[in-house]
Amino acid sequence: MFGKLFGRGGDGPAVGPHALPAPRRQKNGMYRLRALGDVRVLALVEAADAGDWEAVKAALTPFDLGRDHQVLSELGELSGVEEWIGRAVEEDEEHRATALLISGTRYVDWGWEARTADRAVNVTREQWRIFHERLHIAEEQLFEAAELRPEWVTPWRRLLTSGRGMSLGLAVNEARFDAALRRAPLDMETHLAWLSQLQPRWGGEPGRAMEFARDAFARAPQGNPLGCVIAMAHIEDWVESDDAGCLRTPEIQAELRRAADHSVLHPAYARRPGWQHDFNVFAMALSLAGERQTAGRVFQALDGAYTSWPWTYFADPEKQFARHHRRA
Repeated sequence: MFGKLFGRGGDGPAVGPHALPAPRRQKNGMYRLRALGDVRVLALVEAADAGDWEAVKAALTPFDLGRDHQVLSELGELSGVEEWIGRAVEEDEEHRATALLISGTRYVDWGWEARTADRAVNVTREQWRIFHERLHIAEEQLFEAAELRPEWVTPWRRLLTSGRGMSLGLAVNEARFDAALRRAPLDMETHLAWLSQLQPRWGGEPGRAMEFARDAFARAPQGNPLGCVIAMAHIEDWVESDDAGCLRTPEIQAELRRAADHSVLHPAYARRPGWQHDFNVFAMALSLAGERQTAGRVFQALDGAYTSWPWTYFADPEKQFARHHRRA
């Protein structure tokens, strides 16, 4: 009971003082998560969408953008932020680091929007030009933000994504990864970014990503979301494999069960804004592995809340979420 009231771990949907009102659901019971399911994040997104810097700063009061990756992502993914955030960078010296962080994050996302998720051979020369131009701006701004606020981990996490896109090489990105870990040794988003870097499609050695995920998980205390790194590593193996049923082994099912019980399903897991993203990672991994019992517990906690990542690995992500939800 207390877990549901105060946002701790468990199997049921969480209800907290800042939860958004129940949305209108689709016929299959699912809904797309909006503003991390939090009224405070919604106020932030609406202020940013209106280009109101003063309102953005006020809405940021409950959060720490130096560590709140999910909240920062809401701003980075918001189209139009790039049109006004530059003024805040230039005019608000007191909050320059925050403005730089938001702008740099937006330019990383905006760069990838220009490149698209298409295969590299299908990206045009003009798309590559815009992509690198925006990432170059992002890098300058994120480095300055990191210099102004050396305790922040979020600039280094974003620099991992820009560095991968600019093909700066393993040594450069490893230095950035180390810088992030010095500030937050158990930071899940940093570990997920490095997991991507280690994939064969980005030049990593086969098996290295899974080895990294297991090592990270072994160091995670109970209730820490680092268990998601195990789930994501298996999803990445499924993406790389030609065998759609490659995860349906007793060993993988058991490993995913242990990871879920140790992290998102553990009573010590804190349901911060956007916790549904962690549960969606496990929902997809457990579904691909055919581990229906634990998947059922995860889907029960989600109560229909769908996040596009990581389901976008499917050609029809929402349909796949709904199908696996029904099966579980």
